[in-house]
Amino acid sequence: MPKHFTRADTVIVLDFETTGLSPNMGDRAIEIGAVLVEQGEITASFQELMNPGMKVSAFIEDYTGITNAMLSEAAPCAEVMARFSDFIAGHNLVAHNASFDKRFLDAEFARISCTYSGAFACSLLAARRIFQEAPNHQLGTLVNYTNIPSQGSFHRALYDSEMTAKLWIAMLEHIGERYDLFDLPFSLIQKLSKVPKKSVHTFLEKCRT
Repeated sequence: MPKHFTRADTVIVLDFETTGLSPNMGDRAIEIGAVLVEQGEITASFQELMNPGMKVSAFIEDYTGITNAMLSEAAPCAEVMARFSDFIAGHNLVAHNASFDKRFLDAEFARISCTYSGAFACSLLAARRIFQEAPNHQLGTLVNYTNIPSQGSFHRALYDSEMTAKLWIAMLEHIGERYDLFDLPFSLIQKLSKVPKKSVHTFLEKCRT
């Protein structure tokens, strides 16, 4: 993997909208949105609805604004995910509550015998350590807490991925300004996400030496 792909500020940030909570229970992806962040700037995006071959519930239609009529005109999941594979090739990956999105990415890629080389990091787990004073660590709350401008609707994949990317960049900037740590490796944020909250300051101080 090229060196710049190992940096925390050069990643793919992604978000799925789905028919439900678990691919193990038969749920499928219905939308993928993602942005490419290069050296702290959003430089490209990917967004497509995808037809899961099943009806979505009225709850999901209301929650996401994605209707069965919209999905009936969308390309099948397999076609969309094949294109998405090309978009993420070689990059590390970020999502808010990444375990959810990783499960669906893995499940949809498994259906088309596709793999990816990047590692995952979770902006939710990182934010719990970096912004410990936030009221909670839902994406919308953190966007407001960090004063990120927002004009759009949450629970659509591209908008959520854009907001997550801006939150991710804000977290990197916060670490840089407070600890004089810039050009952070992606692996450091992965490690930070597992550090006990009370030990975060000590962990980042040690990273300076």
